[in-house]
Amino acid sequence: MRNPNGYGSVIKLHGNRRRPYQVRKTVGFNEKGHPVYQTLAYVTTREEGMILLAQFNNAPWDVEKSKITLADLFVLWRERKANKPKSTHDMMKTAYNHCKAHYNAKYIDIKAYHMQDTIDNSGCGYATQNAIKVFWRNMGKFALELDITSKNYGTLLTSATAVAETSRKPFSSAEIAAIWAMMGAKVSSRAGSENKYCSQSEVPAAARRWVDSVLFLLYTGFRISEMLDLRKANVNLENGTITGGMKTNAGKNRVVPIHSRIRHIVEARMQEDGEFLFSRKGKQCAENTYRKLWHEIMQAANMTHTPHECRHTFRSRLDSAGANKRCIDLMMGHKSNDVGERIYTHKTLDELKSAIELVTG
Repeated sequence: MRNPNGYGSVIKLHGNRRRPYQVRKTVGFNEKGHPVYQTLAYVTTREEGMILLAQFNNAPWDVEKSKITLADLFVLWRERKANKPKSTHDMMKTAYNHCKAHYNAKYIDIKAYHMQDTIDNSGCGYATQNAIKVFWRNMGKFALELDITSKNYGTLLTSATAVAETSRKPFSSAEIAAIWAMMGAKVSSRAGSENKYCSQSEVPAAARRWVDSVLFLLYTGFRISEMLDLRKANVNLENGTITGGMKTNAGKNRVVPIHSRIRHIVEARMQEDGEFLFSRKGKQCAENTYRKLWHEIMQAANMTHTPHECRHTFRSRLDSAGANKRCIDLMMGHKSNDVGERIYTHKTLDELKSAIELVTG
């Protein structure tokens, strides 16, 4: 059956082609009265072309925008979303690296099963899988904003679930002592204090100066992203506090006292170049870079801990030492489950300092 005038057509092209059918619309006529066509797409079957033509006539899209590749779209996203936190950009870049097979594909040709494959075949744990899922969801949302597509396939994806909190393994006292020992002469050279610990492991040079960050996480309860986002302006050595945190309302801009055992670490880092407390070559360290350094440190120490287990260790040690539950929640950035504690209990800075110093090891 002939299509209505102006509806468009699907024609088969000559030759051996992977997508032999051209979907086109008449957009005008030349001086000889011959039609001028605009190609909407090339497809594998006539049926696929007719469906696409019907979709276009129902809700026309910008044909030029439809030629945008995933790589083009990601560049646009980074430009338009420059105000997003650096940690978000780092996460998106890490996830993007797992989608190389689709860099040059037109975004409109990337379907849900393509996206799901990048997650399933990433060979990574739940955190990275979830980051890839978030990446596709954000790309889909951005494509909708630009009127490139009418669907966000990113909302259909699945990833591995997080490891249950109970399976987290806190650092043991012996392991914490070993991390202190790994500081070795580093303690003496950076803090000017007595060389109390001896080096017991061979740590790669690039990771060696980051052993102090493991201790910082163990004695503050900060997340990786929170630590790497800390600016020196948020450190008050006079009051002995650090203000930082993110993720939840209770966790944002929380005040954590500087434990006496890591004060020299904080002071030494404050003397280095850059605006961030834990900087790399004077600039903020990317989270994926830090994870590689962490892996090298753990490998040298013959340990298998994740950075987040420092946070679990911090809470566990406070609890074992008998710290006030409300003080623990405040330093962890957790919202108390007890309404009375949440509304009526106001802990002073001195109480928080007393609570954190209960951890003596």
